[in-house]
Amino acid sequence: MKQQQYKTIEQQITPATPYVLNAFKAFVVGGLICVIGQAIAFFYMIFFDFTEKTVGNPTVATMIFISMILTGFGLYRKLGQFAGAGSAVPVTGFGNAVISAAIEHKTEGLVLGVGSNMFKLAGSVIVFGTVSAFFVALIKTLLVMMGVLQW
Repeated sequence: MKQQQYKTIEQQITPATPYVLNAFKAFVVGGLICVIGQAIAFFYMIFFDFTEKTVGNPTVATMIFISMILTGFGLYRKLGQFAGAGSAVPVTGFGNAVISAAIEHKTEGLVLGVGSNMFKLAGSVIVFGTVSAFFVALIKTLLVMMGVLQW
């Protein structure tokens, strides 16, 4: 009986979660991050003679670098509090995760603090990204060998 009363009181005093507003903020911020990434890609294609096939890597590296700088200054945390998944899902969230862990554990030293804790969260992203890329490439290779797809 006490547990049911507690749940009733909790429902009465807990404010409603603004799901639509949160989704809108995530959509807008995530979209702006993508627009910035596209602008950087165009910049590299215009001024550094990259092609559409080769511009991806420097663009991703630049976006990660920018997010790491913003994390170092404490600005990406504010963006994350405002946008939620809109700032965590793009590749900039990866850079934020790496640097946040490094900053958090810097007092423990470079090796045991920064080095060993830097990839705790981002390490799983790297591992599963690599494994999934391997399987996608394997499936694509098999489909090409069977004549279903062209390379």
